Amino acid sequence: MVEQSVRPQGAVTAAQQTPRTETLRLPPQAPPTNHGHTSAAWTTTVVVLIGSTAAALGLVFALWWLFWVGMGVALAGVVVGKVMQVLGYGQGGKHTVAKARAHGGH
Repeated sequence: MVEQSVRPQGAVTAAQQTPRTETLRLPPQAPPTNHGHTSAAWTTTVVVLIGSTAAALGLVFALWWLFWVGMGVALAGVVVGKVMQVLGYGQGGKHTVAKARAHGGH
């Protein structure tokens, strides 16, 4: 007896499947390579960390005024970081680029 392979109409066999390749789309030039080590980033990080620590201590010791002051400091840190970025101290900003050129890169 001869065996026949029966497949439903419209089914795709392995031989008909071809691997697809994706087109790689790269930016026209490489982005800055300082990995976020900017004055704006560090200022934001330190101020938010101080505010979060104060807020956590306020929760631990049930000092609600300290909690809210800490939250305010953390929020102020985010605002200060954004202002510094707009002023050119963030990624790709004029002050950051000038500093990178003066120090030879990173």
